[in-house]
Amino acid sequence: MRNEKPNTRAAAKDATHDRIVSVAARAIRRSGYDGTGVADIMKEAGLTHGAFYAHFASREAMLAEAAGRACAESAAAVADAVAGVPPGMALASMLSAYLSREHLDHADIGCPLAALGSETSRQAPEVRRVATRHIKEMIDLVARQLPDWGQPGAHERALVTISTMVGALLLARAVDEPALSDSLREAALKHLSSGLG
Repeated sequence: MRNEKPNTRAAAKDATHDRIVSVAARAIRRSGYDGTGVADIMKEAGLTHGAFYAHFASREAMLAEAAGRACAESAAAVADAVAGVPPGMALASMLSAYLSREHLDHADIGCPLAALGSETSRQAPEVRRVATRHIKEMIDLVARQLPDWGQPGAHERALVTISTMVGALLLARAVDEPALSDSLREAALKHLSSGLG
């Protein structure tokens, strides 16, 4: 019976920690790293600012976990986009989902690379490490969808594909003209899809 209380407390602490990371993962994509304050995250998570240090050693540690969660959610969304799609159509499905109007409009739950890419180079090493790992995973995922996977050119094509996807979405979000935003996404999708045969 005595063992249940510490286990219950640990489970509650883990659940609270998870809630903070989840809130922070959305917040960094919505407001950027620099626009995301500890006090705001804790308030949105329904906690006091003082409770933060029971869960994280620093703001950077929280940002690294939040970036990791955002990357994991993004990878899960990609997996959903290709689930049940015939293997030869997986990349086309991925491109369509990534460069969609829905993804454009929901940065807070979308790809952290497009939402945070321009800020990441100025972040702490642990945050950059998370972003680097995700970029490598995305490059590998795209390369595995290419018909010439395993050949020297596939990796390079995957690099260009990821760069184009992220860049097009980032620019489409940056402009204040909806028609130009749509053109940026649609041109990137058309260009990338033309190479699929």
